[in-house]
Amino acid sequence: SFWADIVRSVEAAGLPSDEKSVLEALWDLVWAGQVTADSFAPLRARVGGIKSRRPSSAAQARSGARSRRTPGANRRVAGLGPPAGAGRWSLVQPLLELKPNPSVAAMTRAMQLLERYGVLTREMALAEGIEGGFAGVYPVLKLLEERGQIRRGYFVEGLGAAQFAQTGAVDLLRVDSPSADSEASVTVLAATDPAQPFGAALSWPESTGSPSRSIGAYAFIADGELCAYLERGGRKLLTFEGAQRHPGWVGALAQLVVSGRARRLQITSIDGETTTGSTWEQAFLEAGFKQGYRGLTFG
Repeated sequence: SFWADIVRSVEAAGLPSDEKSVLEALWDLVWAGQVTADSFAPLRARVGGIKSRRPSSAAQARSGARSRRTPGANRRVAGLGPPAGAGRWSLVQPLLELKPNPSVAAMTRAMQLLERYGVLTREMALAEGIEGGFAGVYPVLKLLEERGQIRRGYFVEGLGAAQFAQTGAVDLLRVDSPSADSEASVTVLAATDPAQPFGAALSWPESTGSPSRSIGAYAFIADGELCAYLERGGRKLLTFEGAQRHPGWVGALAQLVVSGRARRLQITSIDGETTTGSTWEQAFLEAGFKQGYRGLTFG
């Protein structure tokens, strides 16, 4: 229903039908999850505090002549309602009752996983927590392979025999690795990012702590190796074998603040020990960190 329809229904029910009352009631239903709009415009107007504008007396006088020339114009504009009530509104419940075709849903889910991971394995599907696990998408993957839409093979060593990938992903795997003489760039990913394989497709390398795919944590990866793991809150840091081969991860850590991804870093421990006297202390100082009684800080 549009705004005018809603107002008429409210009036017919004998309830307060002024703009403010109807708008507040409508958004109470939105926040309760019972009503939805057909666009984000009403939400932007509501969040941005946009209110229906009342024209000044001078503006009303100027528009009077236009209104007399086009008597239906004001009625059409009024029917649109305030910005936060514009558009078409619908009840949510009927939309939830529409169940997608199981085959279409399974196909969509499989394609989403392939797009997300490039090479899809059993462990990745399990990490997603999808209904039915890997068995829930395997028949679809097999069908796509038979149609020639995707490929199955042993693309990545150590990821198991059941590996499926789109042709483009396989081609990217064949791209030459960086030269051994050049320093590999460091990629910083949220620990929960689907592109971050450790703790899902790959097990965590040996360390002194217990890294996990936690919200707010970061993984520092270079040339496919996990170098470091920053726990949520930015206080505890774990390093791995790859850290020695790719020391550039220290600078990447500082870039979290420089780029705005983190407001400030205050590292109190590295591999379970205090930062003072750590084998990494000098590298941190060279990267711009400051050593203090609270540990290594940046920002």
